[in-house]
Amino acid sequence: MTKITASEVNELRKQTGLGMMDCKTALVESNGDFDKAIEILRKKGQKVAAKRANREANEGVVLSITNEENNFGSIIVLNCETDFVAKNSDFIGFAKQILLLAVNNKINNLEDLLNFDFEDKKVKDKIIEQTGLIGEKVSLSFYQKTESNFVASYIHPGNKLAALVGFDNNIDVEVSKNICMQIAAMNPIAVDENSVSKDILDKEYNIGLEQAKEEGKPENILEKIAEGKLKKFLKENTLLNQSFIKDNSITVGAYLNQNSEKIKVTDFKRIGLGY
Repeated sequence: MTKITASEVNELRKQTGLGMMDCKTALVESNGDFDKAIEILRKKGQKVAAKRANREANEGVVLSITNEENNFGSIIVLNCETDFVAKNSDFIGFAKQILLLAVNNKINNLEDLLNFDFEDKKVKDKIIEQTGLIGEKVSLSFYQKTESNFVASYIHPGNKLAALVGFDNNIDVEVSKNICMQIAAMNPIAVDENSVSKDILDKEYNIGLEQAKEEGKPENILEKIAEGKLKKFLKENTLLNQSFIKDNSITVGAYLNQNSEKIKVTDFKRIGLGY
């Protein structure tokens, strides 16, 4: 049997981040071959992942970031099983590595991100390794991007809620951040009423109509009441028509016009864990 030294075990531990005993066992099994030992440890991680495949991964972190040019932003959810792991600096650091990989390479979707090269492996394989290292199910459950002339990002304290917003031109950083915070806090369904799908408009109109009927309103004003309820819904649920969270006397659209004339919101993304 090949003699395994403490320094070799420590070196493998540094490379993999796994425990000393796991590394020693893998080196013994591989007769000191580092590549084979790493493969053995990866396989161990895969077994752990398979064993925990049916476990819920409802905790985790939600992070967003933009590239240096501020024209591309990404938002991800990296899940785990417990809040204890979600608050671990190594877990958060791993999520940030994935996020940086996404923005620096302008990744389009979740599948592309999972299959993108991460050091000497794919992102999905690195996630499996984390499952083996942590002992909990780890999964990358969400990824979206926003690409525009200017993109801002916001992460709510606690790493459970994040947002992105795109603009058609350069904008004051503080203004862009405030609008991104608005999206995170108020969860709009669209930029404005023109961006809301016909299905949603029809659904909300019919809800308003039925409510008016239930309230016993006269037949001749039912449609007017339904239209009024729909208008109220659009004001409360479309970004530019919402009351601005830092000044309820004005709308978000008015705030944007006051500070960045003729600049338009092109897109936004928002995701929260438990929100």
